[in-house]
Amino acid sequence: MPTPDTDDFGPPLSEDEAEELLRCICFKTGPPRTVGVEVEWLVHDLDRPHLPVARERLAAAFASVRSLPLASALTFEPGGQLELSSPPAASLAECLETTSADLHSVREGLGAHGLVPAGYGIDPWHPPRRMLHEPRYDAMERHLDRTGPAGRIMMCTSASVQVCLDAGTEEPGPLGHARRWQMAHLLGAVLVAAFANSPFRQGRRTGWKSTRQAVWAALDPVRTLAPEPFAEPRAAWAAHALDAPVMCVRRAEGPWDGPTGLTFRQWLRSGSPRRPGRADLDYHLTTLFPPVRPRGHLELRMLDAQDGEHGWTVPLAVTTALFDDPEAAETAYRAVKPLAESAGALPAPVNPLWVAAARRGLADPELAAVAAVCFAAAVDALERMGAPGDLLERVFEFHERRVLRGRCPADDLRPPATAREAAI
Repeated sequence: MPTPDTDDFGPPLSEDEAEELLRCICFKTGPPRTVGVEVEWLVHDLDRPHLPVARERLAAAFASVRSLPLASALTFEPGGQLELSSPPAASLAECLETTSADLHSVREGLGAHGLVPAGYGIDPWHPPRRMLHEPRYDAMERHLDRTGPAGRIMMCTSASVQVCLDAGTEEPGPLGHARRWQMAHLLGAVLVAAFANSPFRQGRRTGWKSTRQAVWAALDPVRTLAPEPFAEPRAAWAAHALDAPVMCVRRAEGPWDGPTGLTFRQWLRSGSPRRPGRADLDYHLTTLFPPVRPRGHLELRMLDAQDGEHGWTVPLAVTTALFDDPEAAETAYRAVKPLAESAGALPAPVNPLWVAAARRGLADPELAAVAAVCFAAAVDALERMGAPGDLLERVFEFHERRVLRGRCPADDLRPPATAREAAI
């Protein structure tokens, strides 16, 4: 752990240096070539998912899966969720093959302990219970507690599918980074609606198709918001990041400080409680949770986790096809562009468009109509991209059985059995 009295946090930054770094590192342009995915899972008892899993049992299971030879990075979230982060892949097919193999190994490893990875956006049974106690998570919990219980719900009971795509080309057009940035903040609402999969929490229906998205929107008045999507992306993101509140100031010993209301820009100007360096800026960026996060590439963070061994492959395939196939990208952009009027002046995910997507899913007629166009374009694009036949079948079935009927996965979930109901 670096100490604040050394240069281990990097040389002190000026405000101009920080802004220039943000402009350079967050949008690395070029023809889209790589794709990645991060799949998060809740971990439940195989036979009695409504019962909490003992900490010791989880720890033993996680110790065994840590030893597996995986291509993906394996990490664990504060509430004991499991995450697989694929390496950058040269194609959708390669990403699917690598991640599927790793997930199969993890399933077998958990299964040996009577556990199973469960794909829901929010745990339908269990309240928040933090498993990991580290300075980062202690500081995060303290910071997010200031705005209510949503922080603990997010940290300990949420799970997602995150799709990572190249930022796009410098030149304008269907694959241009500015176009892709704009489209992500409109198409993102369509994807929230289509893949909403979290209508229950603690055994009760919440009134939202994507309770996970509702929780994220309630986390923080700034940290989870998108910058202005129709402004120049680099300038908009740099300003947003610098004007976001600092979650904590890292320390070599003791708890990490959580200054109230101090933005990173103010920290740069004041130099107090110590002068921030490059490592502090890098860390600050990891504490921002907008629906689309630029990290050189675009990280699309709005999708609920999907159930089943292959459920996660559908949002990955659809999102990749709509961004990386030029013809599909053009079709999708034209379809989602009118949604800007419904979004209004507020940023994602708190504007009316995103709220409707999370609350109603594809029962919203405007979102359902756009989803039908986009999914049809994705099916055609996946055929041009040479996607595996079984993947094409899953996407086509999702389109026919759900999208064209104005339904999302949340509509097919039954009310979760409580412990009492399970005993009857």
